[in-house]
Amino acid sequence: MEIDSERLREDIETNAQFGELDVDEGRGRTVLTGTEADRDAREYLVRRMEASGLDVRIDAVGNIAGRWVPEGVDPDAAAVAAGSHLDSVPYGGIFDGPLGVYAALEAVRSIQESDMELSRPLEVVSFTEEEGTRFDIGLLGSSVATGLRDVDSALQLEDEDGLTLGECLESIGFHGDGRLPVEEWDAWLEVHVEQGTILEEAGDAVGVVDAIAGLTNAHVYIEGEANHAGATPMPERTDALAAASEFVLAVERSAQTVVEATSPTAVGTVGKLDVRPNAKNVIAGEVALMIDVRDVEYDSIQTIMGETRDTLDELERTRDVSTALDWYRDQEPSKMSERCVETAIAAADEAGLSWQKMHSAALHDTAYLADVTDTVLLFAPSEDGISHNPLEWTNWEDCTAVTQVLAGTMVDLAQQ
Repeated sequence: MEIDSERLREDIETNAQFGELDVDEGRGRTVLTGTEADRDAREYLVRRMEASGLDVRIDAVGNIAGRWVPEGVDPDAAAVAAGSHLDSVPYGGIFDGPLGVYAALEAVRSIQESDMELSRPLEVVSFTEEEGTRFDIGLLGSSVATGLRDVDSALQLEDEDGLTLGECLESIGFHGDGRLPVEEWDAWLEVHVEQGTILEEAGDAVGVVDAIAGLTNAHVYIEGEANHAGATPMPERTDALAAASEFVLAVERSAQTVVEATSPTAVGTVGKLDVRPNAKNVIAGEVALMIDVRDVEYDSIQTIMGETRDTLDELERTRDVSTALDWYRDQEPSKMSERCVETAIAAADEAGLSWQKMHSAALHDTAYLADVTDTVLLFAPSEDGISHNPLEWTNWEDCTAVTQVLAGTMVDLAQQ
């Protein structure tokens, strides 16, 4: 198989024009679900799929799947599928998501042009709203495809303007029907940029991910008493922001303790605060925070969250504030299939490319797919580890290399 690097680059470069931003440095794009840019990106993908002889279907939440059944292959055999997503964060880069979609398409094209004999169909997939930017639900399309969220509730999700996902998909012509039956796939593969510096620093061409970190999100509320910043003596204050500051440091300290004691991959972050009334001359009366805790070891997440609860109890005793914890997301780590991981490693060796096993600290659609089929996630190096940013960059040679490994893995799995 020969990967056509220019064809792959052309697809990614063309996709980069949809939602393209005028930035001082790098290449930026904003592609939110249901926007004109999203429609253009989807329509281009469908055209490229159809030009390659794929039969395209759109499900009820806009997931796109193109299926190729090689001559002589049972069309009802379980397919080997690969892909990623086309949406972006605001002011994102051009590789996050699209590399995985077009690497999958290029892998299929290279297989079509080879003399490889397969026993299974191949599919190329783009999932809807992976980033969760418009409807505040990340991995939305794959959550519906895997049955974690029902179609009707997904379609009723609203953006900040009150528009539903269903209305937005309808407006761009990508409100299909049914649910993508991902549980019927033999295997799922995803290519993504690393979004870190491990591969770059090691000089390795490909990362073979064997686990995706679990993720816990929680809202925390701390209530004190708003009062005049000048007229209220220090001993009489119930400052919610001061209490919140202690809480932020406690989360950091808890995560660092876990890293040093048991799991070096654990992370804990308080990344968002809403302070009220948020005025320079008023003692803060209320603070709402959001916590993000991740690790490939679920026990580590539980430890950090348990200490989070203890910290809130302590703040109530020592600072006389009221607190509440809404633990609204608790996703366990996802383990990749040993069969798929070993097949990917063999494909990298066959291609003469250096590789290393690693974990993913960021979530991807593969995290949900791992619950219903065999999976593997492949990483390409990220320059300086930058992502979700117009400066995001992966060299074209690295894009070709990871696509070569993807194609080899797809062939090996589709011959089983």
